[in-house]
Amino acid sequence: MSTDLFSDAAEPGYQPLAARLRPATLGEFAGQGHLLEPGKPLRQAIERQQLHSMIFWGPPGVGKTTLARIVAAGANAQFLQLSAVLSGVKEIREAIAQARQFRAAGRNTVLFVDEVHRFNKSQQDAFLPHVEDGTVIFVGATTENPSFELNNALLSRSRVYKLRSLEEEDLLAVLKRGLAALEPAVSASAACLRQVAQQADGDARRALNLLELAADLAEEGSAGREITAATLAEVLQASLRRFDKGGDLFYDQISALHKAVRGSSPDAALYWLCRMLDGGCDPLYLARRVVRMASEDIGNADPRALGLCLDAWQVQERLGSPEGELALAQAVVYLACAPKSNAVYSAFNAAMAEVGAQGSEEVPLHLRNAPTALMKAEGHGDDYRYAHDEEGGYAAGENYFPEALQDRRYYAPVDRGLEQKIRAKLDYLRQLDRDSPRRRYS
Repeated sequence: MSTDLFSDAAEPGYQPLAARLRPATLGEFAGQGHLLEPGKPLRQAIERQQLHSMIFWGPPGVGKTTLARIVAAGANAQFLQLSAVLSGVKEIREAIAQARQFRAAGRNTVLFVDEVHRFNKSQQDAFLPHVEDGTVIFVGATTENPSFELNNALLSRSRVYKLRSLEEEDLLAVLKRGLAALEPAVSASAACLRQVAQQADGDARRALNLLELAADLAEEGSAGREITAATLAEVLQASLRRFDKGGDLFYDQISALHKAVRGSSPDAALYWLCRMLDGGCDPLYLARRVVRMASEDIGNADPRALGLCLDAWQVQERLGSPEGELALAQAVVYLACAPKSNAVYSAFNAAMAEVGAQGSEEVPLHLRNAPTALMKAEGHGDDYRYAHDEEGGYAAGENYFPEALQDRRYYAPVDRGLEQKIRAKLDYLRQLDRDSPRRRYS
């Protein structure tokens, strides 16, 4: 039942370096000190063999599967593994049947489910009775936020541990172990190992895979086979930054971009834009989000921002990369430097909330259209004041709301950018309304 993440072998008996070096004890495990340092709850649970259901949440290659194996081994429990990508109801039933056999023999079972977020609600629910009656100790691994992807019932029975990307020094330690384990022997300078660690982007499995690829291409030198800078250049030619379309990393990065723009930090905004482009994000998706930022965070403080962003979107559609991406960068920098106002955004939300909460208020008679004689006879359009015929082009004292909502205020311009002038004008017009002898409603 147990399957291995590295079991796809190119030839009989072959195991990738990452599989051969999988840690078997906490002493060999790299990183995650916030969970595994002496005195930390997870470390204590493992050392005391106090098994409980848990969810390991973190990016790829940080040790989720390995840690689950160590948990099982430390408690002398049977380890069964399922992949939510490859398994269905049949495999779940088989795993539970095996766990019952082990339980009858007096042995606990750790059932590890990799990528558990890919199971649907009914599949996740299938584990609950067996977790509750102690047939299995459930350990799930996910790269996605469990609070969004896992059932509340399963979450309530498990403790979530968040694993972090490995630090560069942790990866260097892993790479040194890997270098010593390679056969035939190969050497690499400290600078080359550090370059691999940097490109691995916090992922130990990726680091060891890169090292093994580089070893296969190592050149024969006077001192034997050596991984050189030229070798690494060939192996590391592709971008390796993490970007998971639709996953937590995706939304974290677009959130960082938006907040950098809102916070008037053009340099940080450019950084996150480039991170997303470098990771493979669709530039047209970014163009749509940039247009949203123009309305939400700049608004009428600088109305030119919206047009500029639409222009950048059009450039991206017409010219593609790299010209379009430069236009997006121009738009992002402009937004970050522009005066900020969320007054329109706030006003829209307030108006939508009131419309949703209120009943269907009647349109006042003076605002109704009167295309027929009957409608005119019923008073439609009576006493309507045509603003262009009024002094200054403004019908002071007129009301355009339903009577029950007169004098509502949703839009409150800020004291920045063009909205300074808009605010002053609205203040002036409202004073005219207050002073008007023709004010429609008191």
